[in-house]
Amino acid sequence: MTTEQNAKYRNILIDPVNECAKYSPKFGHGRAGGFSLSEFQALYGADTFYNWLGLNNPLVYSAHKAAGGITSLYRQIGIGCERLVRAVFMDYLGLGAEDVSWSYEIAAANGKPRKLSLDGRIVLSKIADVETRKRCAEWVMSVADGLNLAPSIRGALTGVVFEIRQGYKSKDSKRQNADIANAANAYANGYIPCLMVLSAQIDDDIVSRYDLAKWAILQGVVEASSCSSTFHFFNQVIGFDFVGFMDENQDYFRSKISYVLEQLMKAE
Repeated sequence: MTTEQNAKYRNILIDPVNECAKYSPKFGHGRAGGFSLSEFQALYGADTFYNWLGLNNPLVYSAHKAAGGITSLYRQIGIGCERLVRAVFMDYLGLGAEDVSWSYEIAAANGKPRKLSLDGRIVLSKIADVETRKRCAEWVMSVADGLNLAPSIRGALTGVVFEIRQGYKSKDSKRQNADIANAANAYANGYIPCLMVLSAQIDDDIVSRYDLAKWAILQGVVEASSCSSTFHFFNQVIGFDFVGFMDENQDYFRSKISYVLEQLMKAE
């Protein structure tokens, strides 16, 4: 990987996080830009009950800012992960922007079409390099073996679609139900659905539910195979040394995250 490519990937991953440093809590008002400390104190100071309790305290503001900011931090890391994975697919598999994205339409409750999408895609026929295409096709068949897919489904497979997360500990049933529906549509279109998690932070119940729905699952662990480890998948199948990339840039990433956290902890 060249110095220029390393810098590109580094920025793709971490740039969304920079937005978190500007986070200000909205206190349920949906206000653009949120409330400053003085505006918060005016808001809570004008609320008779909260004023009685002393909730216009700057420490309350700091707690809200930190809590909402941390949620935003995880969300922005997830966005960076999605963008990085798509960029790596394009660069290492020779795919275009349209090739690495997937969406489909369903009828909403009001009868109008609703567009749903997953975060990444590999279409085997779009990979020009013969050896790379063969390597990816063999991985797809290995995943199909692990999922015990029927021969008729295996024969119709054309690639994989990915739901990409930095971690997955939320018990949000709405999100999970949507992903179960995504799996059905993925198989109907010839794709194995794959949940790719960059960290090892995923709830065991979620793993069980997605496994039952015939999702392939890649987790952010190192001591595993390319069919279960996100990092081994990138190294052995895609040809990208994800572990080496993160090791090389960890000081840069840590300094960026540290700066954002310092801003979130400020009561201003």
